[in-house]
Amino acid sequence: MRCFKNIAQLIRTKRMNHPKGYSQSELSHLLGYKNGQFISNVERALCNIPLKMLRKVSEVLDIPAEELKAAILKDQEETLNNYLYNIKPSKKEKAEVQTTAHVATYGATGTDGI
Repeated sequence: MRCFKNIAQLIRTKRMNHPKGYSQSELSHLLGYKNGQFISNVERALCNIPLKMLRKVSEVLDIPAEELKAAILKDQEETLNNYLYNIKPSKKEKAEVQTTAHVATYGATGTDGI
């Protein structure tokens, strides 16, 4: 199972603690998306930030590049461990996936951003 929880937590924390106090919708618009759904999906760990958007996210939320990189690498490591060692998702994670299964793929990202 893909892991996006570290980048999700970082984006949510930085957005909420930012001096401008951006809403999900405001941040999405600043990044060039039409509504707040993209940031909502990122913060719920349903998808990753596309690589082409990392610099913009870093600038808008004042996140050091190394901090973004560390969160993404940690998510990648967890994803690899999940697949290599066949780690099963918890019941809570399964329920979250089933609850959000209706979420459409994102034209803005095309993929999970990696």
